[in-house]
Amino acid sequence: MDRRKKINNRDRGGGTFPIILLIVGLAVAIGVFLFFYKMNSTEKSSEITEADTDAGGKWSEGIVTYGGKQYKYNSTIRSYLFMGIDTDEPVQKKAKGIEGNQADALFLLVEDADSGKLSVIAIHRNTMTDIRECDDNGKDIGNEIAQICLQHGYGDGERLSCQWQTEAVSNLFYGIPIKGYISLNMGGIGLLNDAVGGVEVEVLDDLTSKNAALVKGETVKLNGDQAYLYVRSRDTGEFDSATARMQRQKQYLNAFIPKARQKAKTASGAMSIYKKAEDYLFTNVEYARLAEELAGLDYDPDKDMYEIPGEVRMGEEYEEFYTNETEFYEMILEIFYKEIS
Repeated sequence: MDRRKKINNRDRGGGTFPIILLIVGLAVAIGVFLFFYKMNSTEKSSEITEADTDAGGKWSEGIVTYGGKQYKYNSTIRSYLFMGIDTDEPVQKKAKGIEGNQADALFLLVEDADSGKLSVIAIHRNTMTDIRECDDNGKDIGNEIAQICLQHGYGDGERLSCQWQTEAVSNLFYGIPIKGYISLNMGGIGLLNDAVGGVEVEVLDDLTSKNAALVKGETVKLNGDQAYLYVRSRDTGEFDSATARMQRQKQYLNAFIPKARQKAKTASGAMSIYKKAEDYLFTNVEYARLAEELAGLDYDPDKDMYEIPGEVRMGEEYEEFYTNETEFYEMILEIFYKEIS
């Protein structure tokens, strides 16, 4: 069976757009605890170093000329990849093959130490790009143009899957270096919601077929199960149905983040959030350091959240997203480069 078909048949709603912000909020919460107590969390990937995912080196060592202007790579930038993995199970290592589960959410977090600005780039799960493939036994069988979300499915579901996914994203961005990653198995969403005491939203879409309380227009304080459904549900029979869901996710996360930060003001509160989610997280990033970096950065969700420009087209059987190369190139120059003339 074609690998793309096999993975896409498992898509129960994929593409959770701003789940990145939920993970960032979690990182901040955990970091508060770790920073003050100077402890190292027991990440399952403690043996991994940043060198593993510093793919590609600098995009350009020299000057880039475009549109009559010159640009130089911004060396003060640090980028991290955040992944939402399509499984409700806790993280567990699997045989190196094709059981790593797809990365339904992909976001690049870009820290600019020089300007003090944080940017977040959403990567459409169905972006067509070059990915590395292997057979059931983990043997390399070459590369193929396919949806980028499939890359995580090749590997062990832990370090290898995350590393290959990070390399695929770096290559998509013309070799931009990525310093680390955090992945969250989707089964952890409800646990995080309950860890902050629930999140209140005005329901944007009628989801009563999923849960009777999710009536459009009603204000609901979501419990864990409801939050999971609110963030993930979509009609996969509807073309590009991720758009409406994207709005719900943005709304949810805008309500989630302040509650997470409020609870994380105390060490016990921060640790309670961490303890809820630790089994669903896999990372090679030091939470304490990342949280300290994030705390001093400016972020405006209306200005600093980007999406790779492009369009969704129907492939032979599944949706495919194709980037607008000119606009994508210009976005990379805007975020990762400095104009020098």
